[in-house]
Amino acid sequence: MSLSIEQLARANVRALTPYQSARRLGGNGDVWLNANEYPQAVPFELTQQTLNRYPECQPQQVIARYAAYAGLTPEQVLVSRGADEGIELLMRAFCEPGKDAVLFCPPTYGMYSVSAETIGIEYRTVAARADWQLNLPAIAAQLDGVKLIYVCSPNNPTANLIHSDDLRQLLEMARGKAIVVADEAYIEFCPQATLAGWLQDYPHLVVLRTLSKAFALAGLRCGFTLANKPVIDLLMKVIAPYPLSTPVADIAAQALSEQGIALMRQHVAQLIATREWLIDALKGCDCVEQVFDSQTNYVLARFSAASQVFKTLWDQGIILRDQNKQPGLAGCLRISIGTREECERTIAALKPLPGAAAVSREQA
Repeated sequence: MSLSIEQLARANVRALTPYQSARRLGGNGDVWLNANEYPQAVPFELTQQTLNRYPECQPQQVIARYAAYAGLTPEQVLVSRGADEGIELLMRAFCEPGKDAVLFCPPTYGMYSVSAETIGIEYRTVAARADWQLNLPAIAAQLDGVKLIYVCSPNNPTANLIHSDDLRQLLEMARGKAIVVADEAYIEFCPQATLAGWLQDYPHLVVLRTLSKAFALAGLRCGFTLANKPVIDLLMKVIAPYPLSTPVADIAAQALSEQGIALMRQHVAQLIATREWLIDALKGCDCVEQVFDSQTNYVLARFSAASQVFKTLWDQGIILRDQNKQPGLAGCLRISIGTREECERTIAALKPLPGAAAVSREQA
């Protein structure tokens, strides 16, 4: 019997809905507020000309500088193609397809489920509480057979921190049973909340980091997994031979220099000031029903007629991220913090749009 290409593929991949990244969703805008990127390019110059040679698997200077930045030792740091590769490496190292499971708490980052499906690992979801904090009793009831628990803090797309007391309880609950993975992609916007200092107390804690957000290097694809040496040693067994190209390592090392880190912190301060301005301005728009607190470089808001608002701005070249399909986020749009000018354009586009009363009259 002759099989089509589709039939040759694994059944779970045939059924898979791929992660809808901001770039995959497309759009023809000039104000891109849908991918939580830093809004302006930071200039770098390539210094390495040894492109005829394979790069180091784990570039020493990058590892040393990130370890110093995170307050850890080099043996506690692994560098990879974005934090997304870290999410997947952990599954490949710790989960037996068809046997083990991973767990996470929606609404949250979509790659946890996509990576699990791709590899053929069961994933379990325990919905967050109404305040988007962990439902610890419900998690405890689902832990049988779970090897990895992913917790995004600050959480994407809700922009809130997970309570540290709850994280300690989760770590105690998982001790000797599962790895707890704290996804800290946005931690530079609230550095006091990092769990990196907890590694000494919890051998089963892993922290994911990235240069894509505050370091303004989304196009570089460079992320870090922070963990104790036994975990790093296991991940080194499954990582690709040369995960970072020479130009990526070159620029990452520059970004992690003293000057690079100082510049990042300066950018973060500016961005937080713009975020606070945007939150206040959103509260003055009739079409906005609720603006949620943010510890990140984006703001989640609930709108009257969110789909209409999304399309109206899309047609004006202002691209937001629709979160309607996420559990508990009906009517919500996520707005990345752009430049002050981009945020002002966004507010100018939102101001004329009607509020809930007017929308319900139109629909009556």
